[in-house]
Amino acid sequence: MVVPTEHALHEAIQVSPLVLSDDVRRQKIEQKVARLQFSAATVRKIQDVFVSEMNKGIHQQSSSLQMENTYIPELLDGSEEGLYLALDLGGTNFRVLLLELAHGKPIREEMKMFHISSDLRVGSGFRLFDYLAECVSDFVIAQGLQDVELPLGFTFSFPMIQHSLDIGMLVTWTKTFNCPDVINKDAVRLLREALARRSDTKVKVTAILNDTTGTLVQASTVDPDTAIGLILGTGSNACYLERADRVEHWETERHGEREVIIDIEWGAFGDNGVLDFIKTDYDRENDANSLIVNSFTFEKYISGKYLGELVRVVLARLTKEGFLFVGDHTPGSLLIPGNLTSDLVSDIEQDSVDGGISNTKEVLRKFGIVPDEDDAKIVQYVCEIVSNRAALLVSICLAVLLKRIDKERVTIAVDGSLYKHHPRLESWIKQYIPLLAPDHKFKIIHAEDGSGKGAALVAAIAQRLRERID
Repeated sequence: MVVPTEHALHEAIQVSPLVLSDDVRRQKIEQKVARLQFSAATVRKIQDVFVSEMNKGIHQQSSSLQMENTYIPELLDGSEEGLYLALDLGGTNFRVLLLELAHGKPIREEMKMFHISSDLRVGSGFRLFDYLAECVSDFVIAQGLQDVELPLGFTFSFPMIQHSLDIGMLVTWTKTFNCPDVINKDAVRLLREALARRSDTKVKVTAILNDTTGTLVQASTVDPDTAIGLILGTGSNACYLERADRVEHWETERHGEREVIIDIEWGAFGDNGVLDFIKTDYDRENDANSLIVNSFTFEKYISGKYLGELVRVVLARLTKEGFLFVGDHTPGSLLIPGNLTSDLVSDIEQDSVDGGISNTKEVLRKFGIVPDEDDAKIVQYVCEIVSNRAALLVSICLAVLLKRIDKERVTIAVDGSLYKHHPRLESWIKQYIPLLAPDHKFKIIHAEDGSGKGAALVAAIAQRLRERID
């Protein structure tokens, strides 16, 4: 494929023009949101910055990208057999899952959900891990497997530093968890000790991972060309298969590994200021309204937790400046931070796909707004610009990964609520990546349950690696 000229790239990444009955109003609104669209030169600069941050991170230099070594040096090879467990902890509800494999493929799955009460989410972390162990044991005993040795993969969706495949040091709790006495402790060891205190099963915790890594591994059972995992939901992250000889952070003994999964932790891309050249006043206000200011910079451009709020910030600014909902069309509760969620943005975007305004009017009615046709078009335009920028940013980084992996063909496995429910993100990403990595063949597949199945599959890989070394 021919690399597009800067002009062709610029034209390809622009959104549909805004058409209003008042041309002066249209021009002023387009000026107000112009910085939310990128030039071709800006796209190239973002690419270069991402490459630079990846290289610094992989060489353990100061970078906004953690480039965490997962210590998973290969995917399933088809020899995996038997029963494997997964513990998927990431919120107030968690799952224990049993997966049976034959020739490396899942043939049976059993799962149970458990709830963590508010008193267990704060205070002593040892009580929390005792409860996790209790639930794992109850599940295993209910399956009649208390006398069977069961490898367990632990999806631990909290910031951690990995020292090996089965050592993950908790950096900080997030969400509604706050158990300070286990911060800087190994989550695997805490779970192992809790299981040992019970001594009523033969569960062996063999691996720790996050949901992004699990997504890549799970999808590889469907498509062996899978080399990138992407989560685009409430939050966002990506991982990929890296050449092992490029990775400097490797604390365990090496055994001739050719590749290893690197967890990029790209939600923090730009936390050190390297992306400030694309930051708008809208982004600054969105950041100021967030729980942790000056963090998760990239996530605040692209993820479901923030996309709706970013649209709301733009709409509120246009309203205050007299360009939107003028006269009787009062803005209602739209001016209150947090009130416009990303699922509503997806509903509005569906109108842009269908060519109507019915969803847009319905969403605005929830805020006590009865829009005229121009108001509805402006709201759709803002949703498109913000959504398109998110798709373009994701595409820029995925294109860099495709170039870095440099294989004949690569499958990108994607999971996450925003990606699933937004009507245009996937089509934009499929449109932009070939412009940015024209010589690299790729396809995108929807992954399912990387945090559950993926963890059990990683336990199987860990078991095979251990048997080989022993």
